[in-house]
This record gives sequence, C-alpha cells and structure tokens, in this order.
Amino acid sequence: MAVSSSLSFNLSSPCSKPNRLTPRSSSSSQLQASPPASVEAARLEPWVEERNGYWVLKEKFRQGINSTEKIKIEKDPMKLVDDDWKGIKEMIGGVRFEEIDGSKGGRDDVDVRLKWIGLFHRRKHQRIESNTKVKRQQSTSSRLWGRNGRFMMRLKLPNGVTTSDQTRYLASVIRRYGEEGCADVTTRQNWQIRGVVLPDVPDILKGLENVGLTSLQSGMDNVRNSVGNPLAGIDPDEIVDTRPYNNLLSSYITANSRGNTTITNLPRKWNVCVVGSHDLYEHLHINDLAYMPAMKNGKLGFDLLVGGFFSPKRCAEAIPLDAWVSGDDVVPVCKAILEAYRDLGTRGNRQKTRMMWLIDELGIETFRSEVAKRMPDQTLERASPNNLVQKQWERRDYLGVHLQKQEGLSYVGLHIPVGRVQADDMDELARLADKYGSGELRLTVEQNIIIPNIANSKLETLLNEPLLKSKFSSEPPLLMRGLVACTGNQFCGQAIIETKARAMKVTEEVQRQVSVTRTVRMHWTGCPNSCGQVQIADIGFMGCMARDENGKPVEGVDVYVGGRVGSDSHLGELYRKAVPCKDVVPVIVGILVNWFGAVPREREEVDEYAM
Repeated sequence: MAVSSSLSFNLSSPCSKPNRLTPRSSSSSQLQASPPASVEAARLEPWVEERNGYWVLKEKFRQGINSTEKIKIEKDPMKLVDDDWKGIKEMIGGVRFEEIDGSKGGRDDVDVRLKWIGLFHRRKHQRIESNTKVKRQQSTSSRLWGRNGRFMMRLKLPNGVTTSDQTRYLASVIRRYGEEGCADVTTRQNWQIRGVVLPDVPDILKGLENVGLTSLQSGMDNVRNSVGNPLAGIDPDEIVDTRPYNNLLSSYITANSRGNTTITNLPRKWNVCVVGSHDLYEHLHINDLAYMPAMKNGKLGFDLLVGGFFSPKRCAEAIPLDAWVSGDDVVPVCKAILEAYRDLGTRGNRQKTRMMWLIDELGIETFRSEVAKRMPDQTLERASPNNLVQKQWERRDYLGVHLQKQEGLSYVGLHIPVGRVQADDMDELARLADKYGSGELRLTVEQNIIIPNIANSKLETLLNEPLLKSKFSSEPPLLMRGLVACTGNQFCGQAIIETKARAMKVTEEVQRQVSVTRTVRMHWTGCPNSCGQVQIADIGFMGCMARDENGKPVEGVDVYVGGRVGSDSHLGELYRKAVPCKDVVPVIVGILVNWFGAVPREREEVDEYAM
C-alpha cells in the first residue's frame, strides 16, 4: 500500500453538498507571524485578560454575550476548585439541595459551574423510586438528597487507558447508588458515572485523586478527553505510540489535575486527538485539533488539522492548518491554538462559537498567523510532504483476538453493548485484566473495551469466562459490533428520545429480518447535539419528535446515511426526516438491502435450501 502525502476531507454539513478540500503543497519555509491586511487589526485584539489568576472577558466585549458567559463573569467556575475543593465544600456543607437549587447563584452553580469539575446535574427525566431494597443499598446522603439532586460525573482518561484499581474504585462509587448507579463508555474514550449526589463529591474527588484519576475540566467550555489509538504500543502496524503525547496534553490541559485556569474560559468546548495508526481509530476529522503523524527533514512529527465539530446548527470536518510540528512542540502548539481561540473567539450565540466559526471569520491564514505568534519562537512550519498515514488502508476491526507486537502476547477486544456497564461488570472487568493481562483496560470511541497484554496460553480460558459468554462478547453479531448510542433521555435532559435500550431492541429485530456479510456501523443520538456522532455512521439516527399515522406526536428519528471513518472519511447526509421510532425497523431493513447488500432472512433460507 502506497504512502499518501495528504488526505482529502469532505467539508459538507448534513444540509450541504460535499466540497472537498486538499491541503496545499507544503514547503520547508516557516511563517513569521503577521496578520494579513484583509483582517482589521482591531479584530485581533484579545477579548480576554488575566485578573488574579483567572482569564476574564473584557468589559468592552460584553455586549450581546450569551448567558453562560454572564455566569462565568459573575463567578469563575474554577473558584470551586481552589484550596482542596473548598468552594465545593462551602457550597454543600450542611445545606439541603433544594436550598442551593432555590437561589439564583446556587442554581447557576448546579446547572453550569459544576460542569468545570465534571459534574452534570440531571434535572429532567428522573424516575420515581419505589424499590425498598435499592433504598437500603443507597448511601444515606443519596436518600436524603432525593431524586432531583443527582449528577453524572465525567472522567478524564487520556488515550482511553485505565487500570484495574481505577475501575474497581469507580465500581465502588456507582454501587452505593443502587439502581441509579451505572457507568458508560463514551464516544471520547472515557468513563461517565451516574447517580452521584453532592454531599458525596468531596470524598469521591479525593478517591479519584488516590487512584490517579480526575474529573476536572471535563465539561462545558473546556478541553475534553484527549483521544488516541486504543492499540497504542501493542499494534504491530502502528505508526506512533500516542500514549505519551496524550499524557503530556492532558497534564498541560489540567495542570496535572490541579486546574489550568489559562484555558478554562474558552468560548465553547474543544476536542483534541493524536493519530497513531493507519486505521484512524481516533476519528480525527471531528476534532478541533488533530495531530497527523508525518516526517519532515528526517524527523517524526505531526501535520495539523483544525476545526472539526458537531452541533445542532452545523457540522464541519477538520481542515488542514498547513502546519507541521515536531514531537517536542505537541504541547506548545496546542497551547498556542487554545490561546488564539480563547483570545479571539466570539461569545454571543453559542451555536456559533465553536473554533471553526472563528477560522471561517478570520480565514485559515490569519488564524494560522495568530497561532504562530503564540508559539515560543513565533514561527510555524508548513505541512510536511510526507504524511505517514496510508490512504488506501482497510480499517481493521479490533474486536476479538489479535496478536500484539510483543511476542507471545495478544489483546482481546470486547463488545460492550451501547457502552453501558454496572458496578459488578466493572469489578469483573478489573478481575479479568489482572488475571489474564497486566491490570490494564483500554476504552474506545465506539464504546468498547480492550484487554491488552494477554499471554497466548491464557486466551482460551479467558474466552470461556462467564462475562464474555453472557454479556461482553469478543465476537458479537455484525450489526451489533458497530452499534453506538448516547445516553438518551433516561438520564440526559437534552435528549428527545430514549436511545440505548431502543438501539439494542431495534437492532435485534433488524437482525431477525436480514443478514449482512460485513459490519454496518449504526449510531443513535438523542438530540441534535449528536453526542452519538450519527453523521459519521453508515446509518445514523438523531432523536426528534415525529407524528404517527394519526397525527399524534411521538418519539422519532431523522435518519442519516453514508458517513465514513478512516482515510476517506466524510459526513453522512440526511436520508429521511421524522420517522416514528415504532416504524424505523422497515426503514433500516430497506437501507441495508438496497445499500449494504443485506439479504432478507426468508430469501436466505430459500437460497440455502436450493443449494
């Protein structure tokens, strides 16, 4: 397979026609920072300034700002982190949740500021508690705080790597919350745990620290989990081990879990990934910053792509910055890009404050020059002509048993149905990682888990473990193995429909009706925020309200078709709007038969009989 010097990316949104952009020809010259004349100098004045250790929006730029920006100005969310979580302890100490939630400042803390430490209040869709056995299992504080004070906590997990000890600790946290306690593998290669109540938070945070985890800066206007190759360091065909780079990025982003206030007041959330293999498991095209391995002047480094994102109003794929950095400059260039975005990004309509909107406004060259001026030497090299990712590469499936580069060892990819696990599952996964591997687990952006470093002599015994036989198969059915689903309205207040259970039920029914010969990736998301990333799926389902045959409002989906991941990545397009969920199975069957070569089961049986 030939090595490609560049990749083409489709910049279409679901509502626009494809428009392909290829990186410009590279040269070895460097760009000295200086803004093009087409952008007025006044526009390049930073909108924020440092005050007492926090970055604050200047008064002259506060006209027309959104409500979140006003909350940040009133009290910086990172003040909850100061002095050994003093802000959190003062907020919850001896006070009922209803009292906190009943005041304006308290409600802003609950619904907005707590997201800076990874806590998301689940105000809506709370189920009524009736099981007395579950009540007895829950902690005292959980029972006292009741239903309307529960939170999801999102963890940082650089490169998706975690340990058995960390997994056991998270299991112990969710177990105390009974039926409300569970965990999800997310589409950003990390954990989210559910059921948390505020009185428990200081102890949970201390426990996270003890096992080397943090939830800091995992939500709202912060840098999200840094994503990398889930096979880093063990894949015989990897280009570069992404773990050291993601660890460095995460250490910078959170200041070693103490909180990096220089980048906690971004205009909006921001995603980053480091590519390590030809398979592009990292989904680089939907990140605000993606590092693509490339050689230049005999040195390994990275070409940069910027601006990829999903939102209800627009979806855009990352575009080339026409820049290359050495491995030593991975963190400095991340810092420079974040500071350019922090300084110059607008703070009005939150649907238009992701970084690509700033790139559109300034133009890619002006944006590039602003990044360059924030580099240590105020220069930025042009992209390399030697991109190391092979364009004609068939993306490999990591589920199942695969040999590692280390002699005598293999890894096993486990299918975690729609990413949902319970406390007992987590304990058992930790046990398997210790018994058969090295005590390590790898999470993937498809919501699955890999156990690495397994001696080949132990494989047969592992594959016969009850957990793999009953729940987390290494060889799931073809339609199940590519299934992804966001949280849905079981826990998320923004979701319009229920997703996880429905995705499983619908897929099971589709499997009964048709057979396929290859994996078809189907993604479900509960709302237009697209946490389930439906636009990159072969078939995607975005929650909406629809009307049934009687005109009655019911849960429904907009159906997307044709998304791709890998070297020929592009976003899918809207195929059909507002399909009632109860009617979606025949729609899927039709797509599978017409587009993916699926065979109806009754026809398959007839053909087999004829043979």
